[in-house]
Amino acid sequence: MELFKRTQEAEVIRLMKLFPVVTITGPRQSGKTTLVQTVAKDFRYVSFENPDIRENAQKDPRGFLRQYSDKTIFDEIQQVPELVSYLQEVIDKENRPGMFLLTGSQNLTLHVQVSQSLAGRTAMLRLLPFEYAEVQNQTARKNWDFDHWIINGFYPRVFSQGIPPSDFYQSYFETYIQRDVRQIQNIQNLSGFINFIRLCAGRTGQLLDLSSLANDTGISVNTAKGWLSVLEASYIIFLLQPYYKNLNQRVIKSPKLYFYDTGLSSWLLKITNPDQLQSHYLRGGLFENLIIADLLKQSAHRAQQDDLYFLRNSNGVEIDCLRESTVGLELIEIKSGQTFNQSFLSGLMKWSKTIQEPTLRKSLVYAGEQETEQSGILVSNWRKYLLNSANNR
Repeated sequence: MELFKRTQEAEVIRLMKLFPVVTITGPRQSGKTTLVQTVAKDFRYVSFENPDIRENAQKDPRGFLRQYSDKTIFDEIQQVPELVSYLQEVIDKENRPGMFLLTGSQNLTLHVQVSQSLAGRTAMLRLLPFEYAEVQNQTARKNWDFDHWIINGFYPRVFSQGIPPSDFYQSYFETYIQRDVRQIQNIQNLSGFINFIRLCAGRTGQLLDLSSLANDTGISVNTAKGWLSVLEASYIIFLLQPYYKNLNQRVIKSPKLYFYDTGLSSWLLKITNPDQLQSHYLRGGLFENLIIADLLKQSAHRAQQDDLYFLRNSNGVEIDCLRESTVGLELIEIKSGQTFNQSFLSGLMKWSKTIQEPTLRKSLVYAGEQETEQSGILVSNWRKYLLNSANNR
């Protein structure tokens, strides 16, 4: 089994020296357990996936914590959310850095519980599936085109154990539906929910239209909102919000829908090989998803405050991604074509006249190999762009 060094290791170690608790959330099987056991080899490990351990913690939380009062990893803490309040008592007695590491596979529910009970006592991190930079240097994969990366996805077990993507994502999805969904919300219409997720996959990279999603699924708009929240809370999808600060023209205010992992969205779309993707109507949207999700991972794994948006005005002139960071704004246009075309730059050139920022950078990320700069726009191959972005953070 291959082991891959995670970018976030350094950040976890740094924060363990500052806070009594470090809490790491992220999707199931994103590598949280491996990460915490790697950086804290001398910590005891407790998994609340074990029903006996979970029952003991629920029945007698104070007695349970007397056994694990220091240097302990509590894995999948969302299984016993009531334990977090009792954990506060233990922490406040000692108040030393590096006492506990917590992991959890739910975003909103766990974040609320931890932030309320452990405010000021814990650092919060997100571990998402691999960044491209974390796995690209393997001889077997470094020359893959983006079609292979999209279908393969970036979940660790696909790489470390060589599980075929179609087998992995089928198992992952079945586990997700049977376990994680039921913990977040008691969904009665499970077949409708599964169809809803597939319909979301078919809208990758598109503006979110809740009414259309609801109509196509045969549910109410309010139900669609609730189900979308479940998908966000369990790290299946994220919504890219529109950028509208200091703009003097009308912009679209609906978010765009993306998946945290293109391997899962490809499986949901029944795309299992690169030949299918070559002529698929969502090829461009999935490539866009690949790039934007990687930028999101890079920011999350380094605990950086980069904010990602998109731009689109009422005339349909769009920029796929706008990155706002401490060094300024970057406009990023993403094209799946392998042959550079001057028209690729039109949106960037139009929007750069509207956004008056002294630190504005403009990048075209595409599937071709030509590296150049035109009219102040960096034209970059997608591999090189993602590697440079990761290395320069």
